[in-house]
Amino acid sequence: MSIVGTRVVRIEDRKLITTGGTYVEDLREPALTGAVHAVFVRSPIAHARIAAIDTTEALAAPGVVAAYTAADLDLAPRNSGPVVEPWLAADVVRYVGEPVALVLTEQRYQLADAAELVDVDYDPLDAVASIDAALSDETKVFADQDSNVVQVHGGGFDEHAFDGCEVVVTQRIVNQRVAPAPLEVRGAACAWGEDGRLTVWLSTQNAQMARGAIAGGLGVGEEKVRVITPDVGGGFGAKIGSDPEPVVLGWAAQRAGRAIRWTETRSENLTSMTHGRAQQNTITIGGRRDGTVEVFRLDVVQDGGAYPRAAFLPTLTELMASGVYHFPKVETRSRVVVTTTTPIAAYRGAGRPEATAAVERAMDLFAREIGMDPGDVRRANFIEPGEFPYTTPTGASYDTGEYARALDKVLEAAGYAELRAEQKRRREAGEPVALGLGIASYVEITGGDASGESGRVDINPDGTVTAYTGSSPHGQGLDTSLAMLLSDQLGIPMEQITIRHGDTDEVPKAVGTFGSRSLQLGGSAVRQAAEQVISRAREIAADLLEASPDDLELNLDEGAWQVRGAPASGAVTWAQLAARADEGALSADVWFGDGSPTFPFGAHLAVVDVDTETGKVVVRRIVAADDAGPVINPLVFRGQRHGGLGQGIAQALLEVMSYDEDGNPTTATLADYSFVTATELPDFELVEMATPTTRNLLGVKGIGEAATIGSTPAVHNAVVDALSHLGVRHLDMPATPLRVWQAIEDRTQQP
Repeated sequence: MSIVGTRVVRIEDRKLITTGGTYVEDLREPALTGAVHAVFVRSPIAHARIAAIDTTEALAAPGVVAAYTAADLDLAPRNSGPVVEPWLAADVVRYVGEPVALVLTEQRYQLADAAELVDVDYDPLDAVASIDAALSDETKVFADQDSNVVQVHGGGFDEHAFDGCEVVVTQRIVNQRVAPAPLEVRGAACAWGEDGRLTVWLSTQNAQMARGAIAGGLGVGEEKVRVITPDVGGGFGAKIGSDPEPVVLGWAAQRAGRAIRWTETRSENLTSMTHGRAQQNTITIGGRRDGTVEVFRLDVVQDGGAYPRAAFLPTLTELMASGVYHFPKVETRSRVVVTTTTPIAAYRGAGRPEATAAVERAMDLFAREIGMDPGDVRRANFIEPGEFPYTTPTGASYDTGEYARALDKVLEAAGYAELRAEQKRRREAGEPVALGLGIASYVEITGGDASGESGRVDINPDGTVTAYTGSSPHGQGLDTSLAMLLSDQLGIPMEQITIRHGDTDEVPKAVGTFGSRSLQLGGSAVRQAAEQVISRAREIAADLLEASPDDLELNLDEGAWQVRGAPASGAVTWAQLAARADEGALSADVWFGDGSPTFPFGAHLAVVDVDTETGKVVVRRIVAADDAGPVINPLVFRGQRHGGLGQGIAQALLEVMSYDEDGNPTTATLADYSFVTATELPDFELVEMATPTTRNLLGVKGIGEAATIGSTPAVHNAVVDALSHLGVRHLDMPATPLRVWQAIEDRTQQP
């Protein structure tokens, strides 16, 4: 019986719940003995000229080893996309939290006092703290730019696009700024060796990409930098590659001649680590009163923050604009603006959740306008199974999908008709607690970076296996999934399989973990490497058994090679093969180069109670189908879905990184920034579906952000649905009690 598809307890967890993980903060490497500690002095003002920086008093303080400013750095400018981002601010600061100096001390406890002694003279400028303020161009974030709009994608709209539509609905929606807030904040340690190489221990999602960024920033070849990723306590996209800080630390370690350790505080993390989402979208949808949508238009304005580090994000929103629907005509445009706020970069879906939120809100608005059930409107416009592979009007090439089946399974499992009857009863009775039902049908692009991934499999002399993957897990259970795949292929028990990752010396070429690519690309690479090992082993076993290679089979139950149909003639174990094989004969190092993306999909139904007298929202049920193809480990898959559902609910109801008009973050601590907890989450009702893809060796699709992409609009639509009988047609996220109450009070704001 194959181990693949069975529930296997994660092999990563024993260490995590007993001795604990080893994170950057826990490192006790010999090279870090006597390391100094680092703190970045950060701007407390959103927008200001720097008149002067004086480090004299800080340098005289006890334990201070060095203090550096932009004037000390001899690094080439950093390319941050549409605008240049300095390593340390030199002339102007553009967001609260921007680093202006670096201080090194002998002891950690000396950091805060030393940072306070760095005297920075700021000359305040007007802040540009919102998308609307940026679009007005009254204040330029970059004085040498003609506009705060730094990137435009897509052409003009057809002014006659909606001519002939019986119904046209337009709405501006906000996909609010959120903080990734990983459990482990950012951290790094670095030391230069006698060989002239820099070793950086970094909390990152891809050591190899980080190596390239650090080497490029320092102006050295990649062979001069080694990046090691220990255990990583969450990334969510915000730890892709390397931020500017590790480059400055590497430079400072060389200048000071000392190893350096750095870990940011939680408040630094909330204000200085890149944020996500932050889009303002105008949706226009038109069609017939029978439910057929004829035209969909999406106009995206992306807040890039002070330095847009991922200006591509809105183009992904455009790519996925039409969602699961066969819209005859789709128009998109995106603009990226700079603001005096923390930079925006990839976060949990990176532009695709914003697309789903937009089109699913549009479908609900359209359904309400024509008086049709939102489920029926979706069915009338789904792409049919027989149309795949399907190319959307925006150029996405979907592999497989059964969108109507996913929705039908969810609505049937939820008892949708009975829920609508209960909703009607409450409304007719005038009950103050309204029932809301929110639907979201979604499709997600995974592995869409058009790259491959590395995989290496070594059979050790004792018959155990060491596998090396370019994917870099940080909580997803990838070690378990890869070990299961190898055990299934090689017939070697999982406990004899070791998965290695996150060291650029061990895995020189790799892409890493983001965009839900790890299993479909990293897993395929490991499988391909194992196939090559099996092919080589067959030849060696044939020689030992004095048989033709074509007559041999691998007995997976025993983990041994034998003559097909004649097991009594003898068998050769992996250990025996390894003992006889030349060094490296039972190893394979491959690059799985098929970068074709896959498109997981699903449907969610959210059931919420909304107290119309207080604005409080309670999520009663989430019924979800998330189709990511064949499931390697149902336990890991279930955990991935739970995490995504929880985060989607959090964005819909709670999370928002907000700024006042002066650009000061008002949610800069965990006392202000609201996380979801178990008390806000229901038991998730998971509906199973598995539609394979042909675009990788495993038939799998990514799952990491899929549940998030479905649950966020489902919960949001449910809240609006609960209030629809009161005249509320739209509500920006998050649906906090105050926002819900204001929407009830001010119904005239709705079109």
